[in-house]
Amino acid sequence: MPCGTGQTCNDPVPTINSVKDYTCTCDNDSATKATGAKATCELDECASAPCGADQECADPNTKYSSQQDFECSCKVDSSIKKIGTSATCSKDECDPMPCGTGQTCNDPSPTINSVKDYTCICDNDPASKATGAKATCEIDECIGDPCGVDQLCTDPNTKYSSQQDFECSCKDDQSVKKIGTSATCSKDECDPMPCGTGQTCNDPSPTINSV
Repeated sequence: MPCGTGQTCNDPVPTINSVKDYTCTCDNDSATKATGAKATCELDECASAPCGADQECADPNTKYSSQQDFECSCKVDSSIKKIGTSATCSKDECDPMPCGTGQTCNDPSPTINSVKDYTCICDNDPASKATGAKATCEIDECIGDPCGVDQLCTDPNTKYSSQQDFECSCKDDQSVKKIGTSATCSKDECDPMPCGTGQTCNDPSPTINSV
């Protein structure tokens, strides 16, 4: 095939050799053609997205087909570029952070894109880790005392970090409880009696604590 990509070749006298009377015609513009040589066709080599989603493509010579002179430049750093093929862009898979709370992320090859080779390591147990996903760490969500001093905290799943499944139950009535946040406990502020001798105490909102 003597014509370029995106061109059709026609030889009007195939029984006669080497007279260079063949015609190259542009597939996207049949009026544009050349005899005995490649035609000069309008062809943007970036149209087929040869660079990839994380890169910008620029074709400086759309007048010339199949020159392979398109340029791929990285979106994260446009100074990293390559002619005629995709570039190798720097991309730290730990940014943004893919691991859970209480975990450290390590990407051993930040110059290679999206291979999911990052590792999530549990801060409280470096031996517990996972590659390309959140690690399963021992973490008790009750350690930070999320319920308050008048409530009991229970975490049923310490194997899973940041599930927000801890349970708060009232010390004076453990049937009053809430998952993932503090409960609203009944508390009559007149018991024990805060007023002086010869005084009567009235708590207008005994279902609200310490107001």
